[in-house]
Amino acid sequence: MILPLLLLSFATPQKVSAADSVKVTLHNRVFDSAREAKQNTGEIMNDFGGTGLNGVTFKAYNVTDHYLSLRKSGYSAQHDMTPEIRTLISGVIFMTKYTKEIKLAIYHEWVDDHRRGTYLSQKYGMGRGGIHYLVDLIQKHGEDILDRPQQKYTANFKLAAIDRVLLGGEALSQVSLDLGLTNTGILANWLRSFKESGYTVITKKKGRPPKNAQKQGQTTDQRAGRAGKEAYSRACIHKKIGGLNSRTEEPRKEELARAITELRQELRLSVKYIIDVINANPGLPHISRSNYYYQTHKPDKDSGNQKLMDRIKEIFLEHSRRYGYRRIYGQLRREVYEINHKKVQRLMQKMGLFAISIRKKRKYSSYYGVQGKIKPDLIKRNFYAIIPDRHWFTDVTEFHLKDQKLYLSPIIDGCTQEIISYNISRHPDLKQVMTMLDDAFEKHPALNGLIFHSDRGWQYQHQAYQAALANRGIDQSMSRLGNSLDDGLMEGFFGILKREMFYGQEHKYKDLNELEQAIHKYIDYYNNVRIKTGRKNMTPIEYRNHVLTTLTA
Repeated sequence: MILPLLLLSFATPQKVSAADSVKVTLHNRVFDSAREAKQNTGEIMNDFGGTGLNGVTFKAYNVTDHYLSLRKSGYSAQHDMTPEIRTLISGVIFMTKYTKEIKLAIYHEWVDDHRRGTYLSQKYGMGRGGIHYLVDLIQKHGEDILDRPQQKYTANFKLAAIDRVLLGGEALSQVSLDLGLTNTGILANWLRSFKESGYTVITKKKGRPPKNAQKQGQTTDQRAGRAGKEAYSRACIHKKIGGLNSRTEEPRKEELARAITELRQELRLSVKYIIDVINANPGLPHISRSNYYYQTHKPDKDSGNQKLMDRIKEIFLEHSRRYGYRRIYGQLRREVYEINHKKVQRLMQKMGLFAISIRKKRKYSSYYGVQGKIKPDLIKRNFYAIIPDRHWFTDVTEFHLKDQKLYLSPIIDGCTQEIISYNISRHPDLKQVMTMLDDAFEKHPALNGLIFHSDRGWQYQHQAYQAALANRGIDQSMSRLGNSLDDGLMEGFFGILKREMFYGQEHKYKDLNELEQAIHKYIDYYNNVRIKTGRKNMTPIEYRNHVLTTLTA
């Protein structure tokens, strides 16, 4: 059953049509349509004798969405409507002005009896938002605010309130509360009227307008409204165009033209006015009207690149937004596209394709002071090696997921930048590092002349770790204290790994087991699928095979 909302109004709503069908419940009597309610409303209201409603003729209208409106002539809802009638009609809420007694009753039930929104809304027929606002209003201004007579607000007062919302960014409810408005709808109506009237405050005068109103010209309030509109428009233009000029170089004319077009749509201003405001400010980039129209009407130079743009987007999505313009350019060159990397960058910017950006996190440190023998730095930041298995690098990184931690310990080659071996553990212990070493030695048994670099973590100072390297003729190297860039190749891999599969994507993993599987999958992708622009646009495994083939040729 649909419970209607009866409005006592002096506006003329839409009349009931024959097709209207709505269930109406009044005083335990049910009507099947708005037409039947129209024919019987007067009789039902007469049943409430002694309320001043006897003998009054009502007309029923269907306003919208099964809402009814009662309209009559010569009737004052403020004087004849009483709280008793509100409770006598079952299922009906009268949107009338609440008396001071009702408002105080709501306030004291909230404060003294600790009643809350749902209960009070059902009891008094007031929305929960209105109840919250009423309580805050009385708490801020006291009960005397309810005795204040109806006020007439000036255009300057309205404009100041509107500026606090539009320019100051304050909440509408907070501004209404500070000004002591009886409800938030007052300021909301000011805002709506302000925008509909072309950002001008309109004040309505009571009574019949004078006969010579057209000859009087603009009123003071209208002039103040126009000044407010111009100030607001200039502020919006300066903010938007100034944002384009925040970079070191001046924005391109096409960017400036695009911003002007957006301002036209937002502010409904002419091109001439916007450009005049821009050119009048020496701190903003200037543009002529002819240049603006040229930029907005010139043909799209990329109309013939649709096939290339589709392929760029396919590569971008295939690699899960991990490829930037350089790597996509490399992939296109592998596919025998004759293209410049700057064009790829421009097309990606035009399509809004931007690779995942890194987010800095607290770095895990395994340095606990001197625990064993410290080795010298043999790499000295010369990470690159001509052939594989001459420079290896290792470190341990930490993953935080749902108040749990996971640790990854890999080895990366300085020539091919492939991951030689790795181990994932719940604890950064010596067993993790030794297992990683055993896997690496099993895959690459001949390691004479290898330099194995790490930081000064306690695992790498351990006697068992250093002995395992010495037994295979490996020279151990360590970073200087507090210089993470000495192990920059390994740190760079950690940044790539976390940027492309972890940061901002933590919600994908329910627990550490899923995260561990994702790391296994990514390292396989990194070694065999992901191309390296510094390695002739080859994958690490492809580059290893390429180097070994070249050496044996």
